[in-house]
Amino acid sequence: MYDKILIPIDMSHVERASEMVAVAKTQANEGATFVLLNVIDEVPAWAMDYQSEGIAKEHVKSAKEELSKIADSESLSNADVQVFSGHSYNTILHVAKNEKAELIIIGSHHPGVGDYFLGSTAAKVVRHAQCSVYVIR
Repeated sequence: MYDKILIPIDMSHVERASEMVAVAKTQANEGATFVLLNVIDEVPAWAMDYQSEGIAKEHVKSAKEELSKIADSESLSNADVQVFSGHSYNTILHVAKNEKAELIIIGSHHPGVGDYFLGSTAAKVVRHAQCSVYVIR
C-alpha cells in the first residue's frame, strides 16, 4: 500500500481517468495523497509564430480545471492537481521524483509498430521510474 500516488492523465484519453483513479484507491493507504498530472507537449519554436497569444496559458487552465473535476467526481479529497509543459515521460519521472511518489499509475494504449522501435511513454516510464509503476491497458 502507498502513501503518495502519481496519476498522469492524458487529456486525449480522459475517459480512462476513472479507471486509473479506481486502481489508485485500491493501492492507497488511508490518508494517501494523489497527484493528478497532465503534461502538455511543448510547441516547437517554429510553430510559436502560428499560435495566438495566451493559447498556452489557456491549455494549462483548461487542463487544471479538467483534473480538478476528475478529483471532485472521484471524491479524491487528498488530490494535488499539476500541469506542466514538456516531454511526457521526462516530466512524469521528474514529478514522481520531486513529489517522492511511491507509485505511478499510467495508462497505455495498444502499441503500434512505431512503439516497438521507439517505445511508448508508459514503456519509458516503466524502464526509468525509481518507484513502482502500475500500467493499465
